[in-house]
Amino acid sequence: MLASQSDEHKKRYAFIDVQNTETTTLKVLDFEVDHNRLFAHLKDKWKCEKVFFYPGIEYNDTSRKKIFDETVDNGAIVYPKYFSKYKNKDRIIKLTCNKCANKVVYQINNGYSWKSNCDVEMTIDILDSVKKGSEILIFTGDGDFKLLIERAVLCGSKVYIVSSRKKNKSNFQNSASRFSTKLQELIARYPDMVMYIEIDDWKMRIKK
Repeated sequence: MLASQSDEHKKRYAFIDVQNTETTTLKVLDFEVDHNRLFAHLKDKWKCEKVFFYPGIEYNDTSRKKIFDETVDNGAIVYPKYFSKYKNKDRIIKLTCNKCANKVVYQINNGYSWKSNCDVEMTIDILDSVKKGSEILIFTGDGDFKLLIERAVLCGSKVYIVSSRKKNKSNFQNSASRFSTKLQELIARYPDMVMYIEIDDWKMRIKK
């Protein structure tokens, strides 16, 4: 799906939840996003007036910082946030030996995860942009944005949700779709105002 020439006069903005989008493309679709190519696609093909990125960056990660510094140089608006590190809950497995009936308990260390929550910053910027006749592209599959998207629709903005409904069947932990059922309900409720874009369809334009 591309923006038509007749729509070029409309105010159109893009808001990218970077961590959510990267997790979807890497774990489900098996490709890495080139953020500068994504920015170019949104500016050239979709005629977005402004493109906002909300990336998580680890302390002292100069290479990742450089990537988003380049998008800023190209004209993007970037609000980086440092990752928070937290311990995943260990998994406990209890087994009983069939021969001796002894019980054995295994504790599996699930390591650490990194989280960078930019929901508040992204929400404020979206609310500043929604108005009758405007169009916004939101890159996320997170159902927490349901109320925000509904508010945008009620203000007269058309919303494109860019994510993926696909499932990674090769990995049991990722067998469920990362695209929230709450967002699917919104698309069904407002078929003329909330559109879905499968990000995998953009793969050849935006991948590294």
